[in-house]
Amino acid sequence: MPGYLIRRLHQNSQAVFDAQMAAAGFDLTPLQYAALRVVADHPGLDQASLASIIAFDRATVGGVVDRLEAKGLLRREIRRTDRRARYLHVEPAGLARLDAVTPLVRGVQDKTLAALDANERATLVALISKALKLEA
Repeated sequence: MPGYLIRRLHQNSQAVFDAQMAAAGFDLTPLQYAALRVVADHPGLDQASLASIIAFDRATVGGVVDRLEAKGLLRREIRRTDRRARYLHVEPAGLARLDAVTPLVRGVQDKTLAALDANERATLVALISKALKLEA
């Protein structure tokens, strides 16, 4: 069943990510990395939009942002024009962390898909994107 295989691939990817981060001495989860990467790419993004982009509920993303803020990697900003929204910015330490871990994350992708050649990887990504109705 595809769902089972997708879950197993995700579990494998998660385990490789965790091992790579631990070996390098970084305390960062895949979800924290995703949040940090998206905010770095979209400075000033509001927290609700971040939740939508990374496809997690707002409460979960709120906790992720709390942890990233506590680590000094991210900061929240409340604007006078909209006191309800929380706007996010990556701190210099967060940018440094991204620079340090991004090669490791690429390595995670390589290890996760090591049994596939470049064409097979591209096909897999295209098919998953199609199944999710995303652009590849």
